[in-house]
Amino acid sequence: MTTPNTPDLSVVVPLYNEAASLPKLYAELTSVLITLGLPYEILFVDDGSTDRSLELIREWSKEDKNVRSLQLSRNFGKEIATTAGIHQARGRAIIMLDADGQHPVERIPEFIARWQAGAKVVIGKRTSRQASAAKLASARLYYALFRKVTGLSLDPDTSDFRLIDQVVQAEFNKLTEHNRITRGLIDWLGYRRAYVPYAEKPREHGTATYSLRKLIKLSIDSTISLSLSPLYITAYIGAVVLPLATLLGLGMVGNWLLGDPLSLRATGGAYLIVLVLFLVGILLVSQGIIGLYLSHIHAETQNRPLYILADPPSSDKSEER
Repeated sequence: MTTPNTPDLSVVVPLYNEAASLPKLYAELTSVLITLGLPYEILFVDDGSTDRSLELIREWSKEDKNVRSLQLSRNFGKEIATTAGIHQARGRAIIMLDADGQHPVERIPEFIARWQAGAKVVIGKRTSRQASAAKLASARLYYALFRKVTGLSLDPDTSDFRLIDQVVQAEFNKLTEHNRITRGLIDWLGYRRAYVPYAEKPREHGTATYSLRKLIKLSIDSTISLSLSPLYITAYIGAVVLPLATLLGLGMVGNWLLGDPLSLRATGGAYLIVLVLFLVGILLVSQGIIGLYLSHIHAETQNRPLYILADPPSSDKSEER
């Protein structure tokens, strides 16, 4: 519910050991937000930093009433830190951006303009990236496979630099997955969206905290969280293996009964291999059936809403208060 103290805009900044980048980010961010003329808050989410990041944030929060700090008890990872920030944000619109300075804060007014024009989700889309050719190629390959497996289209050029309306926030807060990819869940929610193109800035300090191992884990977690297709893989394989083994076995037996007109000269070992292949096909199909039941259990335990209204009736009432 909107109150007189509710800011129009919340900026959520998850961070981990970004003390070197934070002063410049805070100065640039504050400068841009002041020009908007909207009540705002900056919510820094410290994800268990071991440098001076938390100390800086607390100093700013004492001097600047628009700054809030949220400290996690340990390093939970960027996706969880971002989720915590979204949960705690009080604004009518919430912007998420990274603390490393690669997201251009000067584009925030365009995000606000798209939101004020009616978009519930505004997504930053990179026109250029600060990454190696190998990393870009692997990212595009992953997103292509992700689209095939899940049926969801995640643009590899989009990023975590995005805005969501408080209506989207309310639905996002209902999602209970532990292994999550924030932008994937936001895309799953739907809603009217708009895009803001931007050129990714180079990282001025330190290196990216996402290692290859973490990126692979995030990819696997996001695929499992947003798709049931992996559960059906064995069923698809079994659906191919079982008919082939059956036809091959029937053909070999028929050829033997007719006196080997095809001159196959099949030995006992060949029949045994076909029998094993047949049994493997049955096993794979059985696992696929188990996967079908597991998919229903998985969907139920996620506890996602059956549907989401684009304009909930209650939202109009809350804005009138």
